[in-house]
Amino acid sequence: MTRMTRRAALATGTVAAAALAFSRPSWAATLRYAHVGSEGDVQTRFATEFAALARQKSGNKTEVRVFPNSQLGGVSEMVDGIQAGSIAAGHHEFASLAKFVPELGVFNAPYVYRDGAHALRATDPASPVLAELNEKLVRGGGLRIIGRLYRGPRHITAKFPVRRPEDLRNRAFRAVPIDLWVSMVKGFGAVPTPVEVAELPTALMTGTVVGQENPLTMINANRLYEVQSHVSLTGHMLSLLAVFANERTWQRLPAEEREAISAALAEKAQESLGWAEAADQALVAELRGRGMTVITEAEGLDNAAFRTAVQAQVKRDFPAWSPLIDRIGAIA
Repeated sequence: MTRMTRRAALATGTVAAAALAFSRPSWAATLRYAHVGSEGDVQTRFATEFAALARQKSGNKTEVRVFPNSQLGGVSEMVDGIQAGSIAAGHHEFASLAKFVPELGVFNAPYVYRDGAHALRATDPASPVLAELNEKLVRGGGLRIIGRLYRGPRHITAKFPVRRPEDLRNRAFRAVPIDLWVSMVKGFGAVPTPVEVAELPTALMTGTVVGQENPLTMINANRLYEVQSHVSLTGHMLSLLAVFANERTWQRLPAEEREAISAALAEKAQESLGWAEAADQALVAELRGRGMTVITEAEGLDNAAFRTAVQAQVKRDFPAWSPLIDRIGAIA
C-alpha cells in the first residue's frame, strides 16, 4: 500500500467513525449517547429526560439517541468509543477519564464534598478547578466534559455485617475497574477485585466477591438485595458522573445547539440532586422490606474509622491531589 493510499484509508476511517456519532439530516443533528446504567437507575432517567429536554430546547434541531445498560460496551469500550468518535457522548465516573488527565479522578475522591449541593457546584463545567482540567482533557484526549449528574452517596453491601474496616480485611470486594476505586477498596481493608457493572450480580452470587459499594438507587435497580444481605450506610463517596463528549463532534454542532444541550444538562443536573435525596429515604425502607439489614451508626457502624483509613490510603496513592482537594473544599 502506498503512502497516499494509506492516508486515504485513514481519512476514510476517521470520517466513517465521525459519521456514526454525528449525522445531520435536514431537520436534526443525531447524537449517540451511551452509558452503563440499567433500567430503573437514576442515571437512566437522567439520560432519557436530558435527551427529550435537549430536543425541546433546540427547537427540535438536536436529537439524542440513548444507548443504556452497556449496549455499546463496558466502561473502557464506551470511553474509547467516545474518544474515537463512534459514540458522540455519554456519562460515567470522572475517574474513568483519568487515563487522559489523572487529576480528574479527584472529583470522585471519597469524603471530598460537604454535601450534594457542594458537589454539583464543584463539578459545574464553569467551576475553576474543573474548567482548568477540562482544557487538559480537550488537548490530551479529544474529549470535553459538558455536564454532570448526581446519583447520591455510595454505600457498602455485603453478605455479612460490615461495621468497621476490619470486617472486610483480606476479603475479595468489588472495585470499579478504575485506579481510584482500587485505592479506596484497599482503604476499606479489602482485596480489590475489578468487576464490570454488568457482571456484578453474577460475581456476587458466585462468591467471586463478597461485597460491593454503590448508591441505593443502583443497589435496588440491579436487585442486589437478592445476592447481598446487609447494607452499611457509609456514604463514603458522593457519586457524581461526568457527561463528556467527543470534542470534534461537539464543535461541529452550531453554537445555539451546544447552548441548548448545555442548558438541558445543567437543568437535569440540579433535578438529579432532588431525585437522589428523595429516593434515598424511600429506598432505605424499601431495601429493609426486601430483607436487607441496614446498618447505621446507631447499629455500630464506625464511619470515622472508614473515613480515616480511606483518606490515608488515597493520600498515599494520589499525593498530587492534596492541593486540588483543598481548592474543591474552598468552593462556597
